[in-house]
Amino acid sequence: MKTVPAIRIRKGNKKQVRPDGDFVLYWMIANRRLDWNFSLDRAIELAEELNKPLVVLEALDTDYKWTCDRFHAFILKGMRDNFLKANDSDITYYPYVEPAPGKGSGLLYEMSKHACAVVTDDYPAFFIPQMLKKLVETPDRASPDGRASLQVLLETVDSNGLLPMDAGGREFTTAYSFRRFLQKTLPEHLMDMPQINPLKNIKLKKIKRLPGQITEKWPQVNLEFLENIPDELKKIPIDHNVQSIKNAGGSRAGKKLLKKFITEKLPDYDEIRNHPQEDATSGLSPYLHFGHISAHEVFYSLQKYENWHPGKLDEKTNGRREGWWGMSRSAEAFIDQLITWREIGFNMCRYNKDYDKYKTLPNWAKETLKIHEADEREYVYRMEQFENAETHDPLWNAAQAQLVKEGIIHNYLRMLWGKKIFEWTKKPADALEIMIHLNNKYALDGRDPNSYSGIFWTLGRYDRAWGPERKIFGKVRYMSSKNTARKVKTAEYIKKYS
Repeated sequence: MKTVPAIRIRKGNKKQVRPDGDFVLYWMIANRRLDWNFSLDRAIELAEELNKPLVVLEALDTDYKWTCDRFHAFILKGMRDNFLKANDSDITYYPYVEPAPGKGSGLLYEMSKHACAVVTDDYPAFFIPQMLKKLVETPDRASPDGRASLQVLLETVDSNGLLPMDAGGREFTTAYSFRRFLQKTLPEHLMDMPQINPLKNIKLKKIKRLPGQITEKWPQVNLEFLENIPDELKKIPIDHNVQSIKNAGGSRAGKKLLKKFITEKLPDYDEIRNHPQEDATSGLSPYLHFGHISAHEVFYSLQKYENWHPGKLDEKTNGRREGWWGMSRSAEAFIDQLITWREIGFNMCRYNKDYDKYKTLPNWAKETLKIHEADEREYVYRMEQFENAETHDPLWNAAQAQLVKEGIIHNYLRMLWGKKIFEWTKKPADALEIMIHLNNKYALDGRDPNSYSGIFWTLGRYDRAWGPERKIFGKVRYMSSKNTARKVKTAEYIKKYS
């Protein structure tokens, strides 16, 4: 078993390994997959060292913000894939779906009482950092609601991207500076890959059964439940108005999308990716967000297709977007999205706990937005009008309709979507709240570092001051539906989603 790089492992508390525990527990909360996963690799590593069984707990709560059929179904399809993959392996996979708010409280604490150590995922956004922090700050003994700090070692493992988050060392404020840093730093980490199929060759003891107080109070779901997701969702008290997306979710679906993108779409990606009428993008963003596929696996597949090796890297590390990797133009354009733009978002969330707050915009943006805050808007819409796609602009309405219906917006139009919400709202801070709410409520890849980057970019994050200075926008980059329609094909897109 290859050792997980130390830079990716953090101690989540000051407890010690308990050698006389019954098993090592991997609490799967972000990297919801059983391959290409440093967290799983670390849990296997500990189980082998201690000669103990490995239990993988994948739980799904009902009380996280914006919980709905759409996100539950996506995660449950991943659970189904994990259930099937783990079935003939030497690990014990325990999928738990909370039937009502609060019913899952105490499960982790009870399982940890029997564990040698707990390994979990280091993810820097949404509710996960606060949840892990509470495990350290809560009392040692369980309270009536089941909350308590763990009495055994907790390790958090970073399996988010090709660059370990702790390698950044600081917050980067421009894509150029981050890209230049990547070109200098990333090569030393490129060969550190998670195991492709870590369950294949391991030889671990398999626990016969978990204690009855666990299985009776928090019974795991079975394969029948995971094969009948639409019917089972009706029984769970979540938002049923945000409907699930057919055939979306799970590692198997993510791998099919990846294969199709690499073999069929990549050659033309750079040329047609900005045209919403073309099916040119990878569609992998939701699968990356929910951890059903790994950025390492995506990069590895691209590397194989391009017949690439690290010897092709250019020695000049000047932050340019093209030419450094030594791959085709389309491959490098995609890599810039996969690594530069995706991982700068993880960098922000790691080093700035206020990543989702208006105050973290660059000073130049806040200054120019303040100057133009009182500018008269030709149109001003309420949250409900935005949500229902009831604006005067057919292209914007189509983008919002796609978001509500399919859980995505075409990448290029997502930028326009945000710019127009800003333009049609009285205050930029209010516009930001609307963007975050709509994106996080409907987008399959919402609540993600990369998603927050896109939203905040519309107000100046990672951008520079532009001229000429405009009404409302000030020095923030301007976009309009009219100019967008001139640059990219939109007629069929509007027709499809009108």
